Amino acid sequence: MSKTSRRLIFALMKDRMTPAARMTGHTQRGQCAKRMSILDSAADVFCRQGFAGASIDEIAAVACVSRQTIYNHYREKETLFVAVVEDVMNRANAMLFSVLSTFPERADDLEDELTAFAVRLNKNCICNHDGKFLRKLVQTEGERYPHLFESWRQQGPGKLITALSALFARLAHKGALVIDDFDVAARQFVALGNADLQMMILLGATPTDEELEKAARNAVRTFLKAYGRPEAEQAGHPSQLAAISG
Repeated sequence: MSKTSRRLIFALMKDRMTPAARMTGHTQRGQCAKRMSILDSAADVFCRQGFAGASIDEIAAVACVSRQTIYNHYREKETLFVAVVEDVMNRANAMLFSVLSTFPERADDLEDELTAFAVRLNKNCICNHDGKFLRKLVQTEGERYPHLFESWRQQGPGKLITALSALFARLAHKGALVIDDFDVAARQFVALGNADLQMMILLGATPTDEELEKAARNAVRTFLKAYGRPEAEQAGHPSQLAAISG
């Protein structure tokens, strides 16, 4: 079917829609947009004020909706808080796995490739707005909602280590790295990547691109000193799997 035919059919179907159906569509889109506005505004207020200090009136003012509209959607402040955290966690996890998909697959220029990956990981998952928000809430509200944040830890940071472990195993089997325990190597890679940024992150500052690059380069060079294959062996690229089986 041609694009012109599809457009014609769509136009005919749209014309045949009843006013009630069109109104329902507009209403649903409006409700969705209003709900997202409430979540975004609530996230901003909760981040600044904490759960105890945040008020529904302030959230309503920021979202440009009435107090009753918020109650209609979320019933109470605690329900809204849980919805906000879950929304931020979903975004954070989606970004994390997007960055993981860019992990280097080849051993060529491994220092530069891993450095670029570490920069993306820190910039988009740790030092971004959602990362800062989650860290602050864990610090201030973790005791009140331990199960909520334990779920995030398992789905986000926990899966990061598992995924990195598998990715480092793949590089090791290609002969690029020499690693005995892939989980330990994954944890050390993340820790090294954060080492030069911890104080800035703790104080709520956002590192510059130059600071991210320097921190990542230092981390990767230290990591490769521990796990990189000696230059004398790199010429033949003997795989770790072959060495073990032999």
